[in-house]
Order: sequence, then structure tokens, then C-alpha cells
Amino acid sequence: MTNTQITLIQLDNYGPWTVTPEPRREVDLQTMQSRLYADLSQLFGNRDGYVFFSRFDNMIAVTNGLDTDDHALIQESVGNRYPVTISLSIAADPDPIAALGTATDQLQDAGSAQDKDRRSVLRGDPLAESARADDDLHIAHFDVNDATGQYTDELNEFDTFINIEQGYAELMRYMRRAHDSLSFFVGGDNVIAVCTPLSAEEYRDAVTHVREAVDVELKVGVGHGATAQDAGMDAKHALEACRHDGRDVVIDE
Repeated sequence: MTNTQITLIQLDNYGPWTVTPEPRREVDLQTMQSRLYADLSQLFGNRDGYVFFSRFDNMIAVTNGLDTDDHALIQESVGNRYPVTISLSIAADPDPIAALGTATDQLQDAGSAQDKDRRSVLRGDPLAESARADDDLHIAHFDVNDATGQYTDELNEFDTFINIEQGYAELMRYMRRAHDSLSFFVGGDNVIAVCTPLSAEEYRDAVTHVREAVDVELKVGVGHGATAQDAGMDAKHALEACRHDGRDVVIDE
């Protein structure tokens, strides 16, 4: 049984800000987005959460263990340092995609992302301490087999990126459709998925599907824990076991 707590992060009034009083330079927008993501990654990460950049003006965090006060402090920190504010919506569910759906509904009910009057909304109820367990989160860490040998040292960087992105996109779609899971590209040739409890055979099916669909070979380490950091580190150790002995799937026990 999982109990994934998701926080949807949305920049307030971001679109209008990018063109007021006139269109801003793209380099300035990209710089702000990357700095904000880095700061949010640290702010949530210092509280054992994970943040995934999604589209940058919208981000998705796994926040098991964070309460309402933690979220409010993160909002305050961003508001003090950036020309935009962030709205946050929290929800929990055994299925990660269902938690995100609830968080999305709550934030949409509070007003549009383009609404100039919406500022620093905080909606939703974090998991109560009494409802938390040591195996609330299941996280899978995928990477591409021999990405350096197959792509980095053989192709130009753009063609390498196309191949890695195709693998990520196919995995993301498959895990969403088949298992109500959320998968995110995290750089290099790595994808982290927040999952429902799956068997080794179900993970092998995902790896096989991606190989047959787009000819990208993956391996995956899986961990579980009370927080994203706990589950994620277990998944990293499981992935190292894959690399050591050549297995496609290792689930940390």
C-alpha cells in the first residue's frame, strides 16, 4: 500500500509578468526559471521532499512528511526572493496520479494561473502523522543501459538527446497508463518514477515495452520509504546493484 503526498506548484500570474511592461528577454526568463527550480529543489529537499520541474511554470513535488507550515514557509521564502509568487496545492492518495488530480482540482478552483489577483494560494490537507507509514512511497530510478557507449560517444548531442527523450517519453506514457504512476526526467539518462507497489515482473514489462517501442534499453532500481529522500536513496542503491551484476530490475527489500 502506498500513500503518496503530492504538492502541485504553480507560478502566479507568470504569463502576464513575462510580457509586462514589454516582452522580457528569453535568457532572463530561462535564468529565473532555473534559479527558482534550484531553490525549490533545495527548500523541499531540506525537508526530505523531491521536486520535479515539469514545465517550470508548473512543478510537481513529492512531499510526504511536510505539513502545512512547511509549505507556507517555502511560499514565504520564494515571495521574498522572486518577482512572482507560487501557489501550492497538497493532496494524498494511494495512486500518485490521483493525488495529483486532486491537487490540480483544488488549485484550479482557487483561480486561473493567469489571474492577476491570485497570490500564494495554499490548499489541501497533508497526511496526518497518524496516517503515515514507513513504506508510504515507492520510487523507481530508471536509467539507460550504456548510454555513454551507445549515444554520448557515438552521436552528436542533439541526436543523443532525441534518443534519451524518446525513451523517457515512452516510459512516462506507459507508467501513467498502466500503473497510475508519475515519471520525470531528471537529467543525463535518468528517470525517476513515483509508483504504486509493483512487482519485479511489472517493472520488467515496462522495460520491455520501452525497448520494443523505441529501441531504448533501460534498467531500474526500486526503493520504498516514509519520505521521498528515503525511498529515493533506496532506489539509487538498488540501481547500483543492477549496474554491478547486469540485472534489469532490482527491488530494495
